[in-house]
Amino acid sequence: MKKNQARLFHTLGALVDEYILSCEPVSSRILNEKYLTDVSSATLRLDLLKLEKQNLISQPHTSAGRIPTISGYRRYLRYIETEHKNVSYERMDTLRELLITNYKDTPRALHYIMQMLAHETDQLSFVAEPEVSNGYLSRLEVFSLGEQKLLFLMSLDSGLDKTVIMKCDYDITDVQLKKLVRYLNDELVGQRIYDIANNVLVEMRERTQNDSDLLSNFLVELHKAFIEISDFFIHYDGSVNFLEQPEFDSKEAILNFMHLIQRQDALLNSMRNNDENKVNILMGEDFTDPKWQGFAMIYGKYEVFGIPGYLGVVTPLRTEYRKLIPLIRDVTDTITQTTKKGMVVPKWRKNE
Repeated sequence: MKKNQARLFHTLGALVDEYILSCEPVSSRILNEKYLTDVSSATLRLDLLKLEKQNLISQPHTSAGRIPTISGYRRYLRYIETEHKNVSYERMDTLRELLITNYKDTPRALHYIMQMLAHETDQLSFVAEPEVSNGYLSRLEVFSLGEQKLLFLMSLDSGLDKTVIMKCDYDITDVQLKKLVRYLNDELVGQRIYDIANNVLVEMRERTQNDSDLLSNFLVELHKAFIEISDFFIHYDGSVNFLEQPEFDSKEAILNFMHLIQRQDALLNSMRNNDENKVNILMGEDFTDPKWQGFAMIYGKYEVFGIPGYLGVVTPLRTEYRKLIPLIRDVTDTITQTTKKGMVVPKWRKNE
């Protein structure tokens, strides 16, 4: 990179860093005094004009300083990318211990991790539960809860258990339930959850439609249960501190933010379509609604026993990217590496 070009992007990096820190349009004087002390004021003003012409920064008012545009933030992210490898977080040992302690209860472990992320970042953290569609069924159990309710317990080969409670408008005895469960285990164990939900149970229902009403009705409920566990669900956690940021000073901004985090379908689709990197960032036109362009979603993909999920934070566009990107990278890497098959070993087994 040519010297002038390198200086230009160094100027952009300094401007974004100062704007993230102050939440005020950044003047050339501040840049000169704090970041670019070896650059003349005339050269700096010229560089700012060049950045403005490239649509990387803008000037909100004639006499004001500059702020980064969405294109400017994107260029800034490329500028700081090489720095991330030099940043790591010490609390990963605590996170590993948490995963090992709760190796039989992955949802609880992920909940604790989400709380830790919210505390560490002062932003709204989230965890999208592991997508069990890619797992394989190792055991199906069904229990009657009375009052025409059934509890379905699906155990996966990865060690994860998923439970669903369904209402049924028919009566079934314990003996009938045991026979049905035995039959279904013979048919379904060893098959992928996605295939069971989308193909196998549909074919079984068609094949047995002339058999007993009990079997037909039970297959309908079972199909609903498998469809339900195949869906992602995003859980959020955060203290009210993140609402104290200047970006939430207006009622409109808060409502836009609430609307964003409630649109789980849009967020999940966006994450699925943009998960090629260790840490990915949605901003600007990545969101389907222009009202969301003042926010960013920083997230990574992790795996629990080989089953994928997502975690990260939803923040204002002006946020601590230098801190958040390495943090989310380390958390997702730690979850994936610690829960690889055969890696999680309870303490009592280690001492045997």
